[in-house]
Amino acid sequence: MKKMLKGLGAALCVALPFIAQAPADAAAPSATGAADQTLVQRGAYLAQLGDCAACHTAPKGKPFAGGLPMNTPMGRIYVTNITPDARTGIGGYTEADFARALREGVAKDGHNLYPAMPYPSYAKVDDDDVKALYAFFMHGVAPVQQANRESDIKWPLNMRWPLMFWNMAFLEKGAYRDKPGKDVAWNRGAYLVQGLGHCGSCHTPRGVAFQESALDESGSAFLSGALLDGWFASNLTGEHNTGLGRWSDEDLRTFLKTGANRHASAFGAMTSVINNSTQAMSDQDVAAVSTYLKSLPPVGGTGAAAYTYDPQATKVSLDRPANDAGARVYTAYCMHCHGVDGHGFAPMLAPLAGNPNVLAKDASSLINVTLNGTGDLVIDGVPSPFPMPGFAAVLDDQQIADVLSFVRTGWNNGAPAVGAAEVAKLRQSTQAGR
Repeated sequence: MKKMLKGLGAALCVALPFIAQAPADAAAPSATGAADQTLVQRGAYLAQLGDCAACHTAPKGKPFAGGLPMNTPMGRIYVTNITPDARTGIGGYTEADFARALREGVAKDGHNLYPAMPYPSYAKVDDDDVKALYAFFMHGVAPVQQANRESDIKWPLNMRWPLMFWNMAFLEKGAYRDKPGKDVAWNRGAYLVQGLGHCGSCHTPRGVAFQESALDESGSAFLSGALLDGWFASNLTGEHNTGLGRWSDEDLRTFLKTGANRHASAFGAMTSVINNSTQAMSDQDVAAVSTYLKSLPPVGGTGAAAYTYDPQATKVSLDRPANDAGARVYTAYCMHCHGVDGHGFAPMLAPLAGNPNVLAKDASSLINVTLNGTGDLVIDGVPSPFPMPGFAAVLDDQQIADVLSFVRTGWNNGAPAVGAAEVAKLRQSTQAGR
């Protein structure tokens, strides 16, 4: 929320192998009665809350047929076919099989799923919602015969059996239970954020075993921001500078529904979260998520004083761009969208002054989006008219470092400078295979 990014938060929002075997000519899902169709429709909504399509649908691929590559610390994996095709999808899964894979990370044939699949979050999904999701994937999704692709992870890291011990150490079984003393909206928001929304998968730091450092608000690291696949998924706590401390409830609701507000715009993996998931949330659920997130105390951040806007020094520098390499690049390539005052033209064009992503200690997201741009936000079927373009082919590493250092110190942002070596490293990792 995910990625904010986007992605949030490249997010790792991955739902991994649900694998089954059956005939290539598997029939279309059977017709369902009126009561069952209501369940299917509810499951479709829940699948949107879980953003299943973003991970299980490859670019230009068929819905939920898999094939999307995902990078992990161990190597590249490919998300799997979760259509009801019985040979290559999950058509042979019973509801119990489905529930076990979803909440425990164990496939029908007994092999363990990589924890890139956010089953530690989905473990909190209750039985009624599991039933509705199963109904949707069996009766609301068209079967697609598309074989799953093996991961690129080399032996011995590709062995699955050690994951049993990972689950013993890090998987907390049991559906979410309402917290006493909290109202209905708070508990609904906690259920969505911690469960189907699996926000912690991207926004919570991970330990040495790739486990989330916390699974709910009882852990101090929960949703405090995390580096993931070349992006830094934003801090979602009440931290003033890099989190949601300056965001009103309306700001957060607007971001979840449209991907942009007066503080920031979605990019990276968070773009797909907005496109496929949060914009489809009911107003009641958006309000619940906002209620929960806005209740989280401030954690993380840089320890800097509370941000206050000051344009004077930056304005002077832009009046004399020849004296500053970063200002020269900004004047030539950035100023027409983001403005002399750094306010941009929010929400269509993101502000840079006081933007939580600009103020973050880790500049990975800024480097990545400057190099590679971001995908279109598509709200109610209408693409954003001003997506961020990539400058990898236009600016060299030093120029990008210069302009980002200028932005991170401009308008009283006070964030650390960016080095050319940081840019070169992300250029190499994100441009590979393009």
